Amino acid sequence: MRSPAELSQAFRQSGLKVTPQRQLLFRLLHGNTSHPSADVLFALASQAMPGISLRTVYQTLNDLALMGELQSIDFGTGSARFDPNVTEHQHAMCNECGAVHDVFVADEPKMLGLDGFDVHAAQIVYHGVCAGCAS
Repeated sequence: MRSPAELSQAFRQSGLKVTPQRQLLFRLLHGNTSHPSADVLFALASQAMPGISLRTVYQTLNDLALMGELQSIDFGTGSARFDPNVTEHQHAMCNECGAVHDVFVADEPKMLGLDGFDVHAAQIVYHGVCAGCAS
């Protein structure tokens, strides 16, 4: 994900308004590795800027996803989580606390049985228990 200043410029170039609320969300997402949901971002943003609307949070997240600046990921928990890391990677999710971590697989997996199948996207999520919950 680009820096907050670069995102502001990209929004303006796309004809989107750059409001103080959106700038706050850009800052909250930049470098964020926790894969937050819209509700978590709304709670964080509300602490810094009371009165921000949940609709603004969702609209900004959707705009960023459409621009390719973040990934919207469904981990089967009922609400999407957002990942500013748009590089090729997988995820590990703790079944106890819900924490999500980026996983980088060194080798390309062998795709058996997909001859002639043109893969456009793949999502691999490893489910288990993180070290903090295991202890």
